[in-house]
Amino acid sequence: MWKPLAASVLTATLALCATLAQAQEAPLRIVVGYAPGGSSDRVARIVADKLGAKLGTPVIVENKTGAGGRLSAQAVKSAPANQPTLLLANPAVMLVAPLVFPDAGYDPERDFRPVSHVNSYEFGVAVGSAVPVKELSHLMAWLRANPDKANFGVPATGSLPHFFGLMVSDAAKVRGEVVGYRGSAPLLNDLLGGQVPVAFDTFDTLLPQHEAGKLRILAVSGAKRNPLDPKIPTFKEGGLDLAATGWNTFFAPMAMPKAQAERLAGLIYEVMKDPDTQRKFEAAKMEPVAATMAQTEAMLKAYRAQWAPVVQRSGFKP
Repeated sequence: MWKPLAASVLTATLALCATLAQAQEAPLRIVVGYAPGGSSDRVARIVADKLGAKLGTPVIVENKTGAGGRLSAQAVKSAPANQPTLLLANPAVMLVAPLVFPDAGYDPERDFRPVSHVNSYEFGVAVGSAVPVKELSHLMAWLRANPDKANFGVPATGSLPHFFGLMVSDAAKVRGEVVGYRGSAPLLNDLLGGQVPVAFDTFDTLLPQHEAGKLRILAVSGAKRNPLDPKIPTFKEGGLDLAATGWNTFFAPMAMPKAQAERLAGLIYEVMKDPDTQRKFEAAKMEPVAATMAQTEAMLKAYRAQWAPVVQRSGFKP
């Protein structure tokens, strides 16, 4: 009797090993909720290149746009356990959307496990060359004098630049129409082409075109001037008592085994400590962050405590 039993156990063991080997060889997907060319996409691709070398398997970046990034979260939430998938998300997807949409289609704390916080960023407000203003106070006066032009573009409705733009509008007592885009690239195209006069986006996304003289960043949302261009004043210096930052963080679906998520967190931490990775982030005008899984969880907890009441008090409805 023992021989058939031993053979059965051996067969099952070999089948399990084969399944694990296939799972290890399966390419890791990184899903981004925004179009190629934006800051989230650039973060994903820098990390993917380095992470693939450490895993010894391909890392595929997939841009799943739409619904302000919510479609990407919905897709990753449903990823099967045998298909390794990470979501690269920002506060718009993992904080704002679940608070303002009656059914976002996911619960950030129930459906996802935080893996690694990889960069922080600030916001900027920029105007195209056709808008005759050079300072934030001048912009507010121009918008009040031209209510038919008082609209601003954002990379996605329900995004943090959208929410920050509403905060600026309220503080300045300027009511503008929000024009939502499917990512930063189409937003910048319309800003440069004059189809939209004003844009709120991440500072790193706006900065290259500002340096090229194709648009003007009037203010940055940090508590102090950004060292990448210290000539640009803060919103506080421009007369509005506002400051805000955002982040990009990797999340794993709860279907992913915790041990696998922890391993990926450790590898991403190593990637972010790599001087070459840091140089690439800085060249892309972004601030790199190396954080453990525990540090990431603590950051998110503090961020929710700070910003959830702000979002709820705003009364913003999509």
